[in-house]
Amino acid sequence: MCVGPHLTYTKALKAFKIMGQSGAYWKNDKDNKMLTRINGTAFKTQEELDAYLKLLEEAERRDHRRIGREMGLFMLCDEAPGFPFFLPKGVLLKNALMEYWRELHTRENYVEIQTPLIMSRTLWETSGHWDHYKDNMYSTTIDDETFCVKPMNCPGSVLVYRSQPHSYRDLPLRLAEPGIVHRHELRGALHGLFRVRCFTQDDAHIYIRREQIRDEIVGVVHLINEVYTKFGFKYFIELSTRPENSMGSDEDWEAATDGLKNALESLGLPYIINEGDGAFYGPKIDFHLEDSLGRTWQCGTIQLDFQMPQNFELEYIDEKGERQRPIMIHRVVYGSIERFIGILTEHFAGKFPVWLAPTQAKVLLVSEKCSEYGHKVYEALRQAKVRVEIDERNEKIGYMIREAQVVDRVPYMVIVGQKEADEGTVSIRSRDTGETVTMTLDEFVAKITDEIKTRKM
Repeated sequence: MCVGPHLTYTKALKAFKIMGQSGAYWKNDKDNKMLTRINGTAFKTQEELDAYLKLLEEAERRDHRRIGREMGLFMLCDEAPGFPFFLPKGVLLKNALMEYWRELHTRENYVEIQTPLIMSRTLWETSGHWDHYKDNMYSTTIDDETFCVKPMNCPGSVLVYRSQPHSYRDLPLRLAEPGIVHRHELRGALHGLFRVRCFTQDDAHIYIRREQIRDEIVGVVHLINEVYTKFGFKYFIELSTRPENSMGSDEDWEAATDGLKNALESLGLPYIINEGDGAFYGPKIDFHLEDSLGRTWQCGTIQLDFQMPQNFELEYIDEKGERQRPIMIHRVVYGSIERFIGILTEHFAGKFPVWLAPTQAKVLLVSEKCSEYGHKVYEALRQAKVRVEIDERNEKIGYMIREAQVVDRVPYMVIVGQKEADEGTVSIRSRDTGETVTMTLDEFVAKITDEIKTRKM
């Protein structure tokens, strides 16, 4: 019934567990007898099996689809398969990530651009995407001409560069674009925020001279490392080389690959060679980060491209007044922002650090008698730009605390009762420690705003 692979001897099955069963008709014919399909898992030791089962339970507990639904972050619906809807709290989380991203990129002298979602097919033919990627692209007809919904941001960035003349003094020119892209994925491959058909890439394209390759690659590596370290992710690096279905000369590919190798080796970073898995226009460095469950995700990437500047005849004027061809770096840090949010949600099990949390504090009223003081606390936090909510329901305080802590995963619950109203204090319960501490309102405002400002993890 199955070609394998099979075990050569059954005594290897020291510990096993049946994971499920289902029915199946023999030869997929409903007129035949029903068979019972049983699936299970087996390990050499009971300890390995127990660890695996515990990992499955933890993965289910951290499932970003369930947490996203409970916390009201995003939704998925049959009317738009693969096209996630971000809800108000999800947008707050996304905006917090992008605010951090923009601060870093402003510091590193990037400028931000926006390019259209739909552009002429001729653009994608020139870039090479139509020949190498058209099966994953959406297209439409406008005025009897074929237009494509962009699956990549790079051709739009190239048009921005080409729109005006450039001198060697302009380079490196760092154009950032957190742009929405659409790619056709098979319906069976779709999975929450991890595999979608529409997502936002935190792209940037850097236009450089040949002698700037090493320094710019090193700068991007430092930036990606800073972000991943901020979130507590470990990662490993792959260098992906020329694929079979590629464009460009052997000399350009060799120069691009050596440029990436030299940058990594100058940093002393270990890397794995991934033969033949580069982009069709150039080799790339991929960053695979490890989450709290030990799973790895390819997020950040750096691609060195000699081809697209050539296809679009990009130029700059050098020190001698002569025309030269720039080289182009494609890079992302988060990768897909939607996927990164899914990874973060499972990594933190929805317990985001204060600066990322959609709701950073929740005021819980013990009774209606302290409503006036409770609203004073709420307004003080709101004026301090804290993302705060107030719960005035006629429920027991224990129920409200549990809901805020377990379901909404709010970092701080601000409990306001008659005692707090009389003394002008607040009782703060921490989501992470479960401890409750009483302090003045000003002290708490100072504490939480400092955690937000410093992006304390």
